[in-house]
Amino acid sequence: MEWFYAKNNERKGPVSASQLRSMVVSGEVAGSDLVWCEGMGNWIPASEIQDFDSPRVGAVGAEAGPPQGHHSPQVVPPGAQAGSPANIPYPGPVGSKPPTNGKAIASLVCGCIGVITCCFIIPSILAVIFGHIAKGEIRASGGQQGGDGMALAGLILGYVGLGLGFLGLLGGLVPS
Repeated sequence: MEWFYAKNNERKGPVSASQLRSMVVSGEVAGSDLVWCEGMGNWIPASEIQDFDSPRVGAVGAEAGPPQGHHSPQVVPPGAQAGSPANIPYPGPVGSKPPTNGKAIASLVCGCIGVITCCFIIPSILAVIFGHIAKGEIRASGGQQGGDGMALAGLILGYVGLGLGFLGLLGGLVPS
């Protein structure tokens, strides 16, 4: 069984169960460092693993299966293999969120500008473009990027801004 571990928010591994056990005993991997192997839903602190040979049964409070509501992502980014580090959920500190996709932020900002300045269609077009690109990148990242809500909000605002802009253009073309 191959294990991955995270130290200082950097993913490392794979290592065997016996190697990881030795690393925990020696202190190279602290009890608070997060660990993950195939079949686990989320990264958990190494101190919660009682048996590195059967983690799903050995995890404190865990049953024979991943926690309900959690799953190992099915999306494998291009060039990665299932179970490879690129396919592992975000190993940040417990309770932290993965970094936000920059294009999702750009989409939201452009969407807001497009709605506020409804006579300028370009920000709304950019919001729609960035929003679609960001959603694709977030989906392909396998949990390594966040910002899906921002991308969706940017898309909605972008389309609303486009609609308002076109209505404004139509209103300017119709003689009074």
